[in-house]
Amino acid sequence: MASEGGLKDGKVVTRFAPSPTGFLHIGGARTALFNWLFARHNGGTALLRIEDTDKKRSTQEAIDAILDGLDWLGLDYDQEPVFQSERAARHAEVANELLASGNAYKCFATPEELEAMRADQRANKQPMRYDGRWRDRDPAEAPEGAPFVIRLKTPADGETTIEDAVQGKVSVKNAEIDDYILLRADGTPTYMLAVVVDDHDMGVTHVIRGDDHLNNAFRQLPIYRAMGWPEPVYAHVPLIHGNDGAKLSKRHGALGAEAYRDEHGILPEALFNYLLRLGWGHGDREEITWDEAISLFSLDGVGKSPSRFDMKKLLHLNGHYIREADDARLAALVAPRIGDAADEALLAEAMPVLKPRARDLDELAEGAAFLFRQRPLQMTDKAEALLDDESRARLAGISALLSQENDWTLEALEASLKAYAEELEVGLGKLAQPLRAALTGTTTSPGIFDVLVLLGREESLARIDAQAHPASKD
Repeated sequence: MASEGGLKDGKVVTRFAPSPTGFLHIGGARTALFNWLFARHNGGTALLRIEDTDKKRSTQEAIDAILDGLDWLGLDYDQEPVFQSERAARHAEVANELLASGNAYKCFATPEELEAMRADQRANKQPMRYDGRWRDRDPAEAPEGAPFVIRLKTPADGETTIEDAVQGKVSVKNAEIDDYILLRADGTPTYMLAVVVDDHDMGVTHVIRGDDHLNNAFRQLPIYRAMGWPEPVYAHVPLIHGNDGAKLSKRHGALGAEAYRDEHGILPEALFNYLLRLGWGHGDREEITWDEAISLFSLDGVGKSPSRFDMKKLLHLNGHYIREADDARLAALVAPRIGDAADEALLAEAMPVLKPRARDLDELAEGAAFLFRQRPLQMTDKAEALLDDESRARLAGISALLSQENDWTLEALEASLKAYAEELEVGLGKLAQPLRAALTGTTTSPGIFDVLVLLGREESLARIDAQAHPASKD
């Protein structure tokens, strides 16, 4: 594996450079995380660049979604975001410098000529690339005032080798790289030019990105070399696949960061940890804290093979972080999922008994919903099936027993119900099951004594009576 170094002054600068044509998808979030962690681990600088040159597809909504997703994940940046669209004049300036130095040239080929060239290449089963027809021609041969583009004069012979910090040594024959356009006929820069100029001007030392950009590195390096600029260290990270090995898509769970937060109820620390372990490892460690991640992260730990996204593993990890989370914080996150009836103080009180059962915030909300239901409770079919005549009679007995209970605590309630079960010569479950149905309207809940304590004496007795005496439910 190639070195992560190559710096003269030891100052690491990374950048995350999303295109704002949609949300912060899971692959982009991981790229952002790896860049951020590498900078923080090395005491360097983490920068953000919004590559918004595609004005037809770039939207303010997408920019806001990306910034919101990064903020939610806890990825802060050391400078204000750079917007690529605001730097077009600088990009054009570099293109003209390359033209003046002989490292670029004007191409006057018309769209019709280029289409005819491509048709010939298709017919002859040749690679589809520009054939260099204006590379060595005198611009004076073009009609006066004819439109032109500026193309980079790429090396024609030999090969280019990159010592990639993840992929290792990778070489491409220069003949496979065509003289691509730097500046369009309307004077606007292309992506390939803009990226290099911005990375250089921002002082980026390490370009950490998906390996779908590996081919771009071979096209971008000639610009660095023609300009005499320091070359960055490249680190091309394998893409994320679905569990079936196919390229990650929405059917695998390839959603935006805000969807994991809003739709799936994932905590940011869980997604942070999961993305960290998706393609990077440190021994057998699964649960890694924020500070540990900064301390441990290096490009040496990034694997060469695609990682596989597994929603079940993410939910398992999320369950761990839910159990670790502060109760008041969880209550504040869960309350909006329940609605106006939610009481954050009661939710916080309930969290210790709700957390062990939940893998996400929705499951927490579902588990807490019984606390805020209005009487008469709507019963699930399974709960209704538990409430036969015998069960209702036992509920009436429980109501009479508990109405005499002055010590409404877990210990006292458990002692009273166990004694009543022994008196009836039945197992405690024979009382707990219909009691749970009466108190929650469902067959699943925290421990029945926890339910009684959380609901409180008055509400518990009212719910029990409503099922013990159905005629009076209304």
